[in-house]
Amino acid sequence: MTRPTPAAIVDVPALIDSRPIGGVQILTFVLCFLIVLLDGFDTAAIGYIAPSLITEWGVSRPALAPVLSAALFGLAIGALSAGPLADRFGRKVVLVAAVAEIGLACLASAYAGDLFQLSALRFLTGLGLGAAMPNAVTLTSEYGPAPRRALLTNMMFSGFPLGAALGGFLAAWLIPAYGWRSVLVLGGVAPLVLALLLALLLPESVRYLVARGAAPARIHAVLRRIVPGTAPAAGYGLGAASTGSARQGGLTLVLSPAYRLGSIMLWAAYFCGLVIFYALVNWMPILFREAGLEPRNAALIAALFPLGGIGAILLGALMDRFDADAMVAAGFALTAVAVAAIGQVIGTVALLVPAVLIAGTLMNTAQSSLPALAASFYPTEGRATGVAWMMGIGRFGGIAGSFLVAELAGMSMPATFAVVALPAVIAAAAVIVKRFARRAAARSGAGAAPALGH
Repeated sequence: MTRPTPAAIVDVPALIDSRPIGGVQILTFVLCFLIVLLDGFDTAAIGYIAPSLITEWGVSRPALAPVLSAALFGLAIGALSAGPLADRFGRKVVLVAAVAEIGLACLASAYAGDLFQLSALRFLTGLGLGAAMPNAVTLTSEYGPAPRRALLTNMMFSGFPLGAALGGFLAAWLIPAYGWRSVLVLGGVAPLVLALLLALLLPESVRYLVARGAAPARIHAVLRRIVPGTAPAAGYGLGAASTGSARQGGLTLVLSPAYRLGSIMLWAAYFCGLVIFYALVNWMPILFREAGLEPRNAALIAALFPLGGIGAILLGALMDRFDADAMVAAGFALTAVAVAAIGQVIGTVALLVPAVLIAGTLMNTAQSSLPALAASFYPTEGRATGVAWMMGIGRFGGIAGSFLVAELAGMSMPATFAVVALPAVIAAAAVIVKRFARRAAARSGAGAAPALGH
């Protein structure tokens, strides 16, 4: 009796898309969610300890701007470099190294003696943060079946605003009891534990292995974990997602004519969203204290803003069903109105609490959905680079946001929040333009990943 010959070529994306979500995909989702949760905690931690720095070190509000933005410079550099590295060496290697680096740098930050030391260590923390987030998005997207890809990616990325909110609640408890350095100690130990779990449990992206021409036996070993009973094949392919210019890969693909306009619009939208996010997360505790709120109440109310990121889960489901670009653009348009409204009610706590929560829900829902848009816009060969460069370029928006509020010192609270709301209008327009760019890329046959919302 002759042995059956292996199937000639297996279309890996089609196989994943045709099956329900399994244990390996759930494990990948949970680990990536924890990565982004800790990223959110570490990124926002400096904003929550800022009032304590002003008190203990006797520094002014403008003098804090370099400390608040130092991690963002690292985030930008980390993201811009880690995307191409992940497209070349793999998602898992970059993720494990990045999370370990976050832990070491954040732990060292707890022992900083002045603003210069703290700024330098926050920059190093940012390098790891910038490398980790886009690769977590990419890995989740590549393991998610198409009918649920946006939902899974948004659920995973909602860990970032939830982590930022968690930082606020923990800071309100830790700082009075143990001092501001305790927040950074916690932000350093947790990633080191997670890095060990990632090294032991996290699988490599099977789409990446196919795109890089890994041995069929290695690909089959991963596929067998995803879809038990999968027979060996003579070869594996990426189907319609690997045609045309997709073979260029990396930054060459991201900036190719078919993808250039869409890439620039994604960068612009992410940039504008982070102007708002970091302007408010870093400065709201201080602004609320200047408006007369008690320090503890200022931190707790400010923490409601990133907590609103859980709305991204609902938008992810809508993106899988309707036009994803239109959903996100509408979110940014509503964000502009809601952020401006915070400045109008800042003197009344009963109105301020729902205003901050609503604005945070709208803003973080729209912003947290952009990685899903980017992941669906690019094919496997350039996906990590495309997502990472969007986040890397966007980080300069976070830097701008950190300095923006410092430069608005002296303006009224309504005027300050009105200025911060303006980038949301620009982001909404950029996503609409990207919508047409996505359709043009699809018509050109450039090998774009299947669009969300169809």
